[in-house]
Parts: sequence; C-alpha cells; structure tokens
Amino acid sequence: MGETPHNQPADGRRTARRRTFLRAVPYVGTAITATGTVAGSVTDRDFPPPTRTEWSEPVSLGNGELRTFTTVSPSGDPTYHGVVLDRDALTGLPSAAVLRTRAERGDSGNKYGPTGAALEIHHAWSQEFFVPFPETAATPFTFLGLSWNPEGHPPPGTYDVPHIDVHFHMLEAATVDAITGLNAASYTIPEPRLPEGYTRVPEPSLGGEFAVVTDMGEHLVDADSPAGPGDEFTATLIWGAYETSGDGRGELTFVEPMVTKRYLETVTGTDRYEIPQPTLYPTAGAYPTAYAVRDVPNDDAIAITIEAFTPVDRTEQH
Repeated sequence: MGETPHNQPADGRRTARRRTFLRAVPYVGTAITATGTVAGSVTDRDFPPPTRTEWSEPVSLGNGELRTFTTVSPSGDPTYHGVVLDRDALTGLPSAAVLRTRAERGDSGNKYGPTGAALEIHHAWSQEFFVPFPETAATPFTFLGLSWNPEGHPPPGTYDVPHIDVHFHMLEAATVDAITGLNAASYTIPEPRLPEGYTRVPEPSLGGEFAVVTDMGEHLVDADSPAGPGDEFTATLIWGAYETSGDGRGELTFVEPMVTKRYLETVTGTDRYEIPQPTLYPTAGAYPTAYAVRDVPNDDAIAITIEAFTPVDRTEQH
C-alpha cells in the first residue's frame, strides 16, 4: 500500500468530462432502514468502473490531486458519488499557521479554484474546496465541499485531530457559499426529518444554541457514537441541515463522512458503513444508504464514496 507509482490510466477514466447521463428512476417508498456498520475486505484495484464513470477537473491538495466522480450502473441507475485522492495528496499539506498567514496577507485563494481557499471555520483554520459532481438526474447531490483541517475542529477531545471533511451537498454551490456563521440556527427541525439516532448539537460559544457553520450549515451527530466506529475518532458520518424554504423548518442538506488523515494513510481494502436515514426526505430522488473508504492501489489513491442508492418519494408537503 502506498508504494505503487501513480500512473495516469490509458483508458481515459481520469479524463474530466461533464454531461447529464443518469436516467430518471421511479421513486417509490418513503423510508430506508439502515443502521450499523458493514465491513469490507476486498481491494478495489480497478475502481471506479472506468466505462460508467464521469470525472471532474482535478484540484491540488498537498503534493497530489483530487477529483470528484459519478458512476452509474449498466442500466443508468446511480452507483457512486465520490472523490478520489492521490496518496500524495496526504503529504505536503498546509499547516494551520500557513493557512492563517495566507489569509492575513490577502492570499486566501478561491474555494472554486485549483488550490482551494484558506479560511477559519468553526474556530479552526481549513483549506476548503468546492468541486462539482458530473451532472446527475436521479440524485439530489450537486457538488463536493472538501475541507482539510490540519488541527481538526471542535468539539475538543473528539474531532481536534488532523482530518478531512467530505461534504456531499444537496444544495446549489451558490446557496451554500452564501451561508455564514458561526450563527445560531433560527429554525426547528421536525422529528421525521432527523436521521435515525441523530441529534442537534448545542454550541457552547453561542450559549447552547444550535449552530450554523460557514459554507456548510448545521451539523447533526449520532447521539450514541459521536466519534464513529470504536472509541477513537477515525471515521464518522455527519448529516447536515439548513432552512431553505422560509418556513422556519430545517431540512437535510448534506451528507458528510469525516475521516482522519491517519486513517486515510493506513486504510486497505474497503471499509463500508451504513448511513442512518430519516423518515422524510427533502426532495424525491435516490439517496445513499452507505458510505465507503477504499484503497485504490492501481492509482495509488483513496476513494471516499456515498453509495447503495435507494429511490425514495418525498411525501411531506410544506
């Protein structure tokens, strides 16, 4: 692991192309039951499937690159939304001090650009990227918001270790870009919209109010296991929420695997975890019931995906 030279595949599967290629799916059912962890051990040497995958343009992270991708089944149903990171992207990463210096000298960068932006989010310095997914017709997901957090972020003692936040957003980038914080959330979230076992998190710096975070929204956590599998934070799944309709009720707006740098450096094979689901969804579409972290040895890379999509029908009326 990590010793295979990175070679650009000759079949063109890392070539960036953008077009709508997911077919519409019939939306049936309103709830998905998905709890617990599914462990995998098969190494995906040729991942994702090259003939059914579309790629974004690359952006630079550390000494490597990352690209987003969308994969479909032979029949055109959604299979994966994901990001592939070169293993070299885990070396040469900027420190919090470097990111702070960039911002202070007016060279913070552009989150839509090839090297991202340096900004302070939730009391911590991050390098942030907004990278679109190849267009999709069947899922609500629009773009990837990826943040490198060299010193982690609150809460202390849990997520304050070097890690990467991988936001699979369901809102348009311009809408997410306009979210500012740290601010108190001014909306409620009806119980059916909360994923099973998930809860809102009081923010100490806001006097215990629920917090809206810049470029993201509110973060919901698994009440039983906020650090994810095991006793130490290695990988965990956050659901995000925000109020978009003006009716004072928040709804789910992103899915966020958080993975530590150390975990990404050492992962082998495939680790797959189920995504807890709400009873009611923001819109009709195909929603993921699992996320996975994969070693991709042929590319000397790691893939982080949402997958196992199930079509659902939005039945709630605002």
